[in-house]
Amino acid sequence: MSLNYIKNFYEGCLRPPTVIGQFHTLFFGSVRMFFLGVLGFAVYGNEALHFSCDPDRRELNLFCYNQFRPITPQVFWALQLVTVLVPGAVFHLYAACKNIDQEEILERPIYTVFYIISVLLRIILEVIAFWLQSHLFGFQVHPLYMCDASALEKAFNVTKCMVPEHFEKTIFLSAMYTFTVITILLCIAEIFEILCRRLGYLNNQ
Repeated sequence: MSLNYIKNFYEGCLRPPTVIGQFHTLFFGSVRMFFLGVLGFAVYGNEALHFSCDPDRRELNLFCYNQFRPITPQVFWALQLVTVLVPGAVFHLYAACKNIDQEEILERPIYTVFYIISVLLRIILEVIAFWLQSHLFGFQVHPLYMCDASALEKAFNVTKCMVPEHFEKTIFLSAMYTFTVITILLCIAEIFEILCRRLGYLNNQ
């Protein structure tokens, strides 16, 4: 029986009850994760090693890099992806335990409401992630970062630091914002599809 639950959960995650939901899974699962996993590592993988300040001292570079990046972008985006997956995963786990067929989700009002709530939670989490990303990383990576290193040593005061590959990082940052916006739009479109199909079910009864 447990294997049947796992099978239903797996199928529910891969094949949501809506066409747009299935496209969202494909977009989310392949393009976005591939972009982050492969290109994200290529762009941000060695950033800490090439981040240098004046004077070029190891403790100063580390101190200023931690100030420049309170959280590394790869970790932030990985957490974003996992967090956004949670509402849908919880719903499909519930559906698997109750042996709810995917078509039945849109036929029974209570299941439809639960599914819409999971989609709305995804939208909320994506909006929060967009806001956090804008506050943590901004919309552009500048070639120079002015670091306040007075806490490390008063002689340093404000020092200039070179940000490696700033133009590539700006492009990647813009792409991640775009992915977030596309995901939000897909979730909104999925809600409209659900409502339209629900109206179709009601008209056929």
